[in-house]
Amino acid sequence: MEKIKVAIIGVGSIADVHIKGYRADERCEVYAICDINPERLEIMGNRYDIKRRFTDKDEMFKALPEIDVVSVCTWNSAHAECTIAALNAGKHVLCEKPMAMNTKEAEEMKAAAERNNKLLMIGFVRRHGNDTKVLQDFIEAGDVGEIYYAKATYLRRAGAPGGWFGDKSRSGGGPMIDLGVHVIDLARYLAGGPKPVAVSAVIFNKLGDRRNLKSKSGYQSSTKGNNVIFDVEDMATALIRFDNGMAMTVETSFSLNVDKDIATVQLFGTKAGIAMDPEPKFFTEKNGYLTNVSLPQYVGSGFEGLFKNETRHFLDCVIDNVPCKAPAEDGIMLMKILDAVYKSAEMGREVTIKM
Repeated sequence: MEKIKVAIIGVGSIADVHIKGYRADERCEVYAICDINPERLEIMGNRYDIKRRFTDKDEMFKALPEIDVVSVCTWNSAHAECTIAALNAGKHVLCEKPMAMNTKEAEEMKAAAERNNKLLMIGFVRRHGNDTKVLQDFIEAGDVGEIYYAKATYLRRAGAPGGWFGDKSRSGGGPMIDLGVHVIDLARYLAGGPKPVAVSAVIFNKLGDRRNLKSKSGYQSSTKGNNVIFDVEDMATALIRFDNGMAMTVETSFSLNVDKDIATVQLFGTKAGIAMDPEPKFFTEKNGYLTNVSLPQYVGSGFEGLFKNETRHFLDCVIDNVPCKAPAEDGIMLMKILDAVYKSAEMGREVTIKM
């Protein structure tokens, strides 16, 4: 079988794991790359020996009509434009999270996929972890019962990524749209995909990006200089209510005076509670005793492993028509939640979500 030809639009840091994921799959080849930054384009092209390099996506599609699939790895504000261009050029697309800057853009992306009869998959990479599959097994076996409450937490003590992440015009927001996407989506995915109906949220910018710190975390160290834009929230929290009666609390931060970084998802049911913290955990009662089960042997797939699983699934969908685990509809649902979070914080009250 002729190999699937893959193009990457946007060759920043996240593109690195996309490329590694594709290169680990014998069914495809990373055929071309595109970025508006010529220097970055040269670095990534040389690193992976990719000869076909473009600074304009439209020129790439015109010159290389044989491209089959595209990964969109740009900053958030370019997701919609680049995805729609690729779909209109007849390519299947894997778009990084968050799907877009807002619900309207996300719906336009989905419409483009349907109009061109092409797959649009969203990069909800945590759905592809081994640990996620373990928790799903407990849920599908009925061991958790009715899930009625969830906690989605992603807190960094000093973890502003720097660069475009702090520029609202390119990112769309701070930790809620960057980190919250992961844990909100994972909790909702595990809970069976209930639809959100209302959100009450608060956002803060009290500590900024902490560029003044002498001792810096790996993420914070990328924020340098006095001219760096940081006009997004540094912490956000929300309560989300769903159509099946479930409620979810969310906490996210780039900067927070907390003891240590925390990234957990917890779901609570009538028979048991489950958590990813970081290994899968199961909390229940047995023979009248409170019982905890930890499964450290299923502690996920590792960062690069997650993306290898994701790109493999994307190719499975394209080649073998396997049902997509992260369809555009779910990306739209997340954008509805995020839009409601920022609207609620701005208005100072709960807002409802219309389906």
